[in-house]
Amino acid sequence: MRVLKRFTSVFVLLLVVSLLAGSVDSLANSSNGNHYTYTYDCWGADRESPDAYTVERVISGSDFEQCGNFKDPQGIYCVGNNMYVADTGNNRICHFTYGDDKFVFVKVVDSYQNADGKKVSLKEPQDVFVTTEGQMYIADTGNNKIVHLDADGKLVKEIGRPDDKTYTEEKFLPQKLVVDRAKRIFTQVQNVNKGFLEFDDAGDFTGFVGASEVTYDFFTYLWKMIATKEQRAQMELFVPTEYSNLCLDSEDFIYATISTFDGPVEMAEPIRKLNAKGTDILVRNGYDDPYGDYRYTDHGELKGPSQFNDICCLDNDVYYALDTNKGRIFAYDFQGNMLYAFGGHGYKAGYFMNPSAIEDLGDSLVVVDQKLGTITQFTLTEYGKLINGGLAEYKIGHYDESADIWRQVLRLNGNYDQAYIGIGRALLRKGQYKEAMEYFELKLDSKNYSKAFKLYREQWFEENIGKILLIFAILVLLGFGIGFVRKARKEVEKG
Repeated sequence: MRVLKRFTSVFVLLLVVSLLAGSVDSLANSSNGNHYTYTYDCWGADRESPDAYTVERVISGSDFEQCGNFKDPQGIYCVGNNMYVADTGNNRICHFTYGDDKFVFVKVVDSYQNADGKKVSLKEPQDVFVTTEGQMYIADTGNNKIVHLDADGKLVKEIGRPDDKTYTEEKFLPQKLVVDRAKRIFTQVQNVNKGFLEFDDAGDFTGFVGASEVTYDFFTYLWKMIATKEQRAQMELFVPTEYSNLCLDSEDFIYATISTFDGPVEMAEPIRKLNAKGTDILVRNGYDDPYGDYRYTDHGELKGPSQFNDICCLDNDVYYALDTNKGRIFAYDFQGNMLYAFGGHGYKAGYFMNPSAIEDLGDSLVVVDQKLGTITQFTLTEYGKLINGGLAEYKIGHYDESADIWRQVLRLNGNYDQAYIGIGRALLRKGQYKEAMEYFELKLDSKNYSKAFKLYREQWFEENIGKILLIFAILVLLGFGIGFVRKARKEVEKG
C-alpha cells in the first residue's frame, strides 16, 4: 500500500510539473527555438529566458508582384499602419500597409518633379521619415540633399549643403533623419562629427545639436604636450565621435546611437538621449550602462563590443538598440535596465547577416537586413506583453497592478531580476519601504536599496519620535535623579 501511495504521489507530481511546463511554454512562446533570448543577472552572468518576441514572418520585395527584390535596404520608418522602406540599392522608397495580419504593397516613390518641372530621380536614399499627414522627408544621399514631398508626392522643398562657415565638409551626405512636431529636421550626415544638423521648417540651417564629447587617450594627450610641431602634425587629431542614427520618442526627445568609438565601451555611452539643448539626459540606473553585451572577446569573427547602428523608442519609453556587430536587439526600460536581448548572426528566422534598421509597428518590431534584402517582423509573446504591461502600469501610477504583473512574470521566469526590481519599485512608490528593501537587496540593486533605506529611516524616525523623546526624557530625569541621590547620600555621610 505504501509503495502504491508513493508511486501515485510521484505520478501526480510529475503530471503537475509537466502541465506547468506546458503552460509556461505556451505563454512564453519560444518560437520553436528560432532565436535565442537572454538577459544578465545581478552578478553579470547571462541567463536564458523565455522569448519576449517571436518571429511572425520574414518578407522580401519579391513577395509582392509589383515590388521586386530589395537591394541594399538601409532605412525603414513606420507611422500608423504604414511602413516605408528606403530601398537604397534600387534608388527608391517602397510603401506598404499592414492590416489583417498581412502586408500590402502600395506604391514606389523613386522620383519627383523639381521647381523647374523636371523629373528628378532619387539616388541611393538611405532613410525616410513620414508625418502622420503623409508628408515625406527623404535622405537622398546620392543627390546630396534632403527631399521634402507632400502627401501627393509633390515637391515642397529641397535642402542642400548648408551655406554656413561652421559646415566644413565639401559634400552634404545626409544618411538618417527625423522631424519633430515643430517641423524641425534633424539629420545625421556622413563624416560630420559636430553632432546632428538642424534645419527649420523653411529648410534653413540653424546649427548643430548634441555634439559628442572629445575622447582621447591620456598618454597620447600627454605626449602631444611635449612633442614637436612636426610630430603633432603626424598624430591623429582628437575629434568628437560621429553619430550613427537617431529617433524621436513620444515627447520629441532625440535618442541617438554611436557605433564607433575609442577606448572602453563603458565610457563611450553609445546610447544617448538629447534634450532641446543637445544635452545627454539618458537615465542610467541599471546594473551597467546601456551598451549591449557586458562581456565580449577581442578575437574571432564577432570580436569587440556591441555596435549600435539604429534605435527605436516605444510610447512607454522602452527603447530597442540594434547591434550590427552581433546581429542582436537589446531592449531597455526608462531607467536604463536591460530587459532582454535576442537575435544573432545567421540565416534562420530571427537572425541577421547585416541588420541595418529597426522600427516598431504597433506591437511588432520590424528589422531590415541590408545584406539579405529582407524584413523580419517580430510580434510580442505573452511574456513580452507582461513585461511591457508592468512598465506601463508603473509609469501611470498603478503600482498595485504593476506589482501583480511582475509577479506573473516571475512565474514564467524565476531568474528575471527586473521583475524583482519592478515589484520593489512599486512597493517603494506605495511607501512600503521595508518590503521594497527586501526585493532590492535580493537582487543587489544598491541604488534603489539606498533610496528605500533612506525613506524607511525617515519613516521609522517619524513614527517613533515620541518614543525616542520619551526615552530621552526618562534617561535625563534618571540621570538627574541618580545625581540627586548621590549628592544627598554624601551630605548625610558628612553629617
